[in-house]
Amino acid sequence: MKAVLLSVSVLLISYICLSDHICTYCALVVCLVVLVNALRQTEDGLWDGFGRAVLITGCDSGFGHHLAKKLDRMGFTVFAGCLCPEGPGARSLVEESSKRVKILQLDVTKEEHIRSAKDFVEANLPVKGLYAVVNNAGVSDWGETEWSTAEDFQKMADVNLFGAIRVTIPFLPLVRASKGRMLYVSSIFAFFNCLNMGAYSVSKRGLEAFADCLRIEMASFGVQVSIIQPGNFGAATNILHKKTPKDIWADFDDVRKQTFNQKYIEEACEYFYSLCNSGFKDCSMVINAMLHALTAVKPRHRYLLVSWTDLLFFHMCPALPSFITDYIFNISSMYHKRKVMLYSEHELNHNQNIAAQYT
Repeated sequence: MKAVLLSVSVLLISYICLSDHICTYCALVVCLVVLVNALRQTEDGLWDGFGRAVLITGCDSGFGHHLAKKLDRMGFTVFAGCLCPEGPGARSLVEESSKRVKILQLDVTKEEHIRSAKDFVEANLPVKGLYAVVNNAGVSDWGETEWSTAEDFQKMADVNLFGAIRVTIPFLPLVRASKGRMLYVSSIFAFFNCLNMGAYSVSKRGLEAFADCLRIEMASFGVQVSIIQPGNFGAATNILHKKTPKDIWADFDDVRKQTFNQKYIEEACEYFYSLCNSGFKDCSMVINAMLHALTAVKPRHRYLLVSWTDLLFFHMCPALPSFITDYIFNISSMYHKRKVMLYSEHELNHNQNIAAQYT
């Protein structure tokens, strides 16, 4: 509140002094908005975690791994759920953290792991209880819908959506008792319809629907629910499943091979991986957002984490009519190349089949 009052005062004074220089005034407004946002994130927050516990899923690497280390340094007891408790990620947490970090074997697709995790957490809670659960565990893959099977969609949802639900339900009573926080790591692909990301988008859109409903329910109990929406952090987290054009082609049956030619598969792989490698190289923006969601007096419902150049578009995207967002894809070079390559190949195969019928 102090930051807001300060900024209003500065704006009034600057308007009187700079009313004849509208460009300078507008630039000052933008700078103050950024400053206020930064100040609001730091005032009156919970920065002493001693006596409070946080459960984080997916701590083998990426966001969960870095968040566990940061919360440990802030004094929180951290229950770090790892898929491989003997792996390099878990060992790094043990070696580089205090004894407040406790490693759990936690595959979010397995009920027995979740039951064991809850028993361990309840037996090792600090005096102020379980303050938060960070549903971070996730998997990613890419490919067009016709390259996939229903099982591919199911596997993605089993981790990204139902994994979070499996963890949430048994741990809610503990978080509710401390009037704590529930965090869900989603993605911009929950609302941004993108070529090759169908299965991932389905799982993340479902996750956000679940978190939104939970936020309404938990408000009565004083529990805050936040959604983290990272943009292109593939290079920072190494979450993306790597596959070659040969891997994709080998899974195709004859029908799909007639529709999707090898040249297009190669172009699609090159474009997709180059796009991922052009994103953020570190996790700091996401970790800072998670910390704000965990420690701020009034955390946001959503944290949209993209570059400054993309911020306006992604803020507007959910409200834009579908014909506009679809048009954006139509004017992209890759989408145009795809349409030309697949259509021409399909027509060639079709004409060859017709010719064969008359010979």
